[in-house]
Amino acid sequence: MDAQVAIDLCRNATWIALLIASPILIAGTAVGLLIGLFQALTQIQEQTIAIVLKIIVMVLVLAFLMPWMTIKMMDYASELLQEIPQRML
Repeated sequence: MDAQVAIDLCRNATWIALLIASPILIAGTAVGLLIGLFQALTQIQEQTIAIVLKIIVMVLVLAFLMPWMTIKMMDYASELLQEIPQRML
């Protein structure tokens, strides 16, 4: 295996991981920002509110986008498995 092939494999794997994880992370960040703003305006400093709401939103986003994420992972895996014979030459 050539060094460039290994770099390409790592780059593609990292890109797919970021693509799959980004909707969940963006939703968690947005909810955290909104809750932090609300807590700053109302002077409520209860940390469990922020954590529970972020977890709920992130689980809902995960449940909603699970089919898309699964398709992306399966496409990447099948592409990777199909390229094994070509990359080993």
